[in-house]
Amino acid sequence: MLIDGIINPQLSHLLCRIRHTNALVIADAAFPFWPQIETVDLTLVRGIPTIAQVLAAILPNFKAGAVHMAQEFESHNDTETRNLFRAALRDVPLHFQPHNDFKKRVPDAIGLIRTGDTTPYGNLILISV
Repeated sequence: MLIDGIINPQLSHLLCRIRHTNALVIADAAFPFWPQIETVDLTLVRGIPTIAQVLAAILPNFKAGAVHMAQEFESHNDTETRNLFRAALRDVPLHFQPHNDFKKRVPDAIGLIRTGDTTPYGNLILISV
């Protein structure tokens, strides 16, 4: 029995299938459902878990080379929130693009993790190395 690290079996199964250059979406509670993408829904209630909490669980064992976010994240969130996300990303290079371009990347992802987060435009796409 696992006693440390990610113990959610569905999430662990998804993460184990990600290989070089694959994409993983980590999204907020309101993110649309994409039928063609495996979704692991971790939502408990609004705000739990947050995207930052999911990143804290994933990144110690996930080799990320880039992160993509909507550029609207910068203009719709205060400095504290922006700094929280940057700290959670642990120096992984962050790339911003218009929200509509961000959404075009989603269908290419291996999977999607839905959180309870409510941060405006806080959705992100991790690209494995």
